Amino acid sequence: MFRMETGVDKERRELLRRRLLDTNTQASPVLRALRGSPGERELPLHIWLLDATGALAGGLVGHTWTTWLHVTYLWVDERHRGAGLGSRLLAEGERVAREERGCTGSRLETWDFQAPEFYKKQGYEVVCVIPDYPPGITEYTLTKYLR
Repeated sequence: MFRMETGVDKERRELLRRRLLDTNTQASPVLRALRGSPGERELPLHIWLLDATGALAGGLVGHTWTTWLHVTYLWVDERHRGAGLGSRLLAEGERVAREERGCTGSRLETWDFQAPEFYKKQGYEVVCVIPDYPPGITEYTLTKYLR
């Protein structure tokens, strides 16, 4: 017999995360080799673009893990769009990931009304499309190999 419960439980969440990590480590020689190495940890990567007054004009927030950059947020203030700042932020994030952290790939998610075409112009390829996530919006996952 089992009892099923719902509800937020941080202790059980952490226990579940650790047990899944252990299970995955046992099942995968690649993850087993990463365990305890510097590559196992996610390292934050933040790049800020400030205007002449010091106000935030744009930025990139992500992290590197193993040999991948994961771009979580890329944003440029509407007043500065069209000036190539998004391209510069992304290129700098990729450069840091490649040259300073040894990354060979980059990944990100974007919605259909955001920037899938922008990322394609930067060399990213669509690897996953999720329609209606949320309803009425399509989410894209894109990747790029950093050369």
